[in-house]
Amino acid sequence: MEATQAVKTLKNYINGEWQKPSSNHVEDVINPATGEVIGKIPFSTKEDTERAIQAARQSFESGIWSEKTTHERAAVLLKIADLIEAEADELAKAETIDNGKILAESEFDVADAAACFRYYAGIMLHPDGETYHVPDNVQAMVVKEPVGVTGLIVPWNFPILMSVWKIAPALAAGNAIVYKPSEVTPMNAQRLVEIIEEAGVPKGVMNMVIGDGQTVGQTISESHDVDMVSFTGSTAVGREIMKAASGNLKKISLELGGKSPNIIFADADLETAVDYGLFGIFFGSGQVCSSGSRILVEESIYDAYVERFAERAKLIKVGPGLNPESNMGAIVSQKQLDRILSYIEIGKEEGARLVSGGHRVTADGLDKGFFIEPTVFADCTPDMRIVREEIFGPVVTIQKFKTEEEAIQLANDTDYGLAGGVFSGDGAKALRVIKKVRAGITWVNDYHPTYVEAPWGGYKQSGIGRSLGKYSLEEFQEVKQINIRLNVEPNGWFPTN
Repeated sequence: MEATQAVKTLKNYINGEWQKPSSNHVEDVINPATGEVIGKIPFSTKEDTERAIQAARQSFESGIWSEKTTHERAAVLLKIADLIEAEADELAKAETIDNGKILAESEFDVADAAACFRYYAGIMLHPDGETYHVPDNVQAMVVKEPVGVTGLIVPWNFPILMSVWKIAPALAAGNAIVYKPSEVTPMNAQRLVEIIEEAGVPKGVMNMVIGDGQTVGQTISESHDVDMVSFTGSTAVGREIMKAASGNLKKISLELGGKSPNIIFADADLETAVDYGLFGIFFGSGQVCSSGSRILVEESIYDAYVERFAERAKLIKVGPGLNPESNMGAIVSQKQLDRILSYIEIGKEEGARLVSGGHRVTADGLDKGFFIEPTVFADCTPDMRIVREEIFGPVVTIQKFKTEEEAIQLANDTDYGLAGGVFSGDGAKALRVIKKVRAGITWVNDYHPTYVEAPWGGYKQSGIGRSLGKYSLEEFQEVKQINIRLNVEPNGWFPTN
């Protein structure tokens, strides 16, 4: 049974104070598993957002956070990690109620969020300056400084984790923040900000504005007082953010859509390839940017793979995220449910073979929630919309290939380049192929593991920049060259009399 949760009306957090947004526009936050209202989210105005931006700007210019020593900032990040871990169970349950994912996934997200703060608390203490030997009596060096005011816009599929992926490195680097959680899954955002406040981040450094992208996100992206915007979401919205950010040529970091290939060669262990194929697409109910939504299978094992994959997909138990028997949770919203169902109809119309799934799940009291069967389409062709467009749900397409060259061509025949996988018993072939897959996050005989130490981001229309690892810290920094003349005397370039 899903737990009930008191209805809470969210507020903005600006300059160290919780404030009610000035708009009268309020929308319900829905538990995707039950359809119940679990919260109210007032939509902030442009003026609300600009107040948060100004608070961030003032705090950054004051140096109250950016001029603290790295050890002082690291201590605060470690305290945040401690506080997250202290209430991990409550945060995970709230995440599942808000988003619909199964509790095991939420528990991983919360644990990873704490680990992320710990990682950046550690890495920020590592030496990162450089000195250069130049052909002059000059000591040349490079230092890294915070970007300034950062706008962090996060998606609904990993509410707490995607927030932390941005907040932790931004704080580690010494920046001020204007944070916009998703209006679809905002319930844990307020507690996360409270934790950051409790840990000792000074007022004005961390600001949160709730509302929609058209107002809050647009204002952040356009503002000349924002030095950087970091966004995770769809490619279409990413393009709009790029346009809005061009006014002051602010730094941008975009982690966008994907239509990732998972290549299965005949010499792969079939059961392992099926197992990770299922995990690659049905983890998170397919609402994961890196999902392996296009499975490419070598011709000689194609029929066996499709048969076993569909057989296993039918065993996946769909249900409420707080039910320990559920293997796959709810779709996040009615809007997303309708989108996925429309793509299933498109796949049928295009001539793809529906092997399993394809229907909304309403039995056993699930009719008020947003549930879809794990859906498998076979005999797909590269021109089909279900193959080319990001569905963002538990729908996989399976295609056939004959040669290694054809597998690579099919894998790269996409506008996206976020992720990809290769399964093979031949290590040389697997490495040869994965190096030719045009994607930023790849796996061999594996799919989906994510490590805070390693970079996350894509090629082509899957984004710009990288999250995680040292790369994310660098995203939130500027590089400054400093030259110090060692013989302090006139240079004699111009006449003296």
